[in-house]
Amino acid sequence: MFLLSAFADEISPDPRVQVSVLKANRVRFIEFRSIFQTNVLALSDEQVREFKKLIDGEGIGLSAIGSPVGKYAVDQPFEPHLDKLKRAIELCAVFGTPNVRVFSFYPPGNDPKFDPANWPAHRDEVLRRMRTMAELAAASKVVLLHENEHRIYGDSPERVRDILSTVNSPALRGAYDAANYAYCGYDPVAGWELTKEWTTHFHIKDWKTGGHAAGHDHGVLAGHGDGNIPHSIRDAVKRGYRGYAVMEPHLRGGGPTGGVTGPDLFAPAVEAFRAILRDCGGQEG
Repeated sequence: MFLLSAFADEISPDPRVQVSVLKANRVRFIEFRSIFQTNVLALSDEQVREFKKLIDGEGIGLSAIGSPVGKYAVDQPFEPHLDKLKRAIELCAVFGTPNVRVFSFYPPGNDPKFDPANWPAHRDEVLRRMRTMAELAAASKVVLLHENEHRIYGDSPERVRDILSTVNSPALRGAYDAANYAYCGYDPVAGWELTKEWTTHFHIKDWKTGGHAAGHDHGVLAGHGDGNIPHSIRDAVKRGYRGYAVMEPHLRGGGPTGGVTGPDLFAPAVEAFRAILRDCGGQEG
């Protein structure tokens, strides 16, 4: 059973536009990353209250807090990031969701020329931090969803598996993003097969391999890229998947803090995934 959600800030920065477009497309959940171009963890208590009042009144729930926790260099002080996680956990209680999206840290100094072959030297620190975060989440009855984002430790199938299997906590699960594997030059099928045991969440976007190098730095409709999305969805259906499929199409572009799709392209993005879901024998909840 797949519950459709969305990073609604891809539709518009305005939460009222977000909600209107979601309802028009029969999407009942939001992966809450930002409103008014302000990240969820930077919102004031008043902004949080106003947003909750809006979505409660429109019958919209949250699939997760789409936090940037862990999207920092691994050699930066850890305590400030734990404070951000604590804020995300507070917001879980406010919005009634048990899920927080997280990452597994950029290279030291956030060096854009970092050679991934050098990650083993930093593995222990990455895992120490991820384990500490998972322990905090477990104590708060929250689940951290690790996304396989570009340039973090867990951007390759093998390193995602390393994190999830080594920490081995019910409070740390995987958010599978086929497009991110394709963007990074990894095989999305291998990404699924190596990590599906721990995967409880899907981010839905697709990508043409090498597109960014060719100057096409945007996603494509699900099923039209190299993410091989039907492979993971079909297998998830066989495995009895019950959880969220979160629209994150990036059809007009994307970057470290999010993507842009717009109200007009959101509808075809949702329908493209629904077609895949039907073809794979999945049901929408």
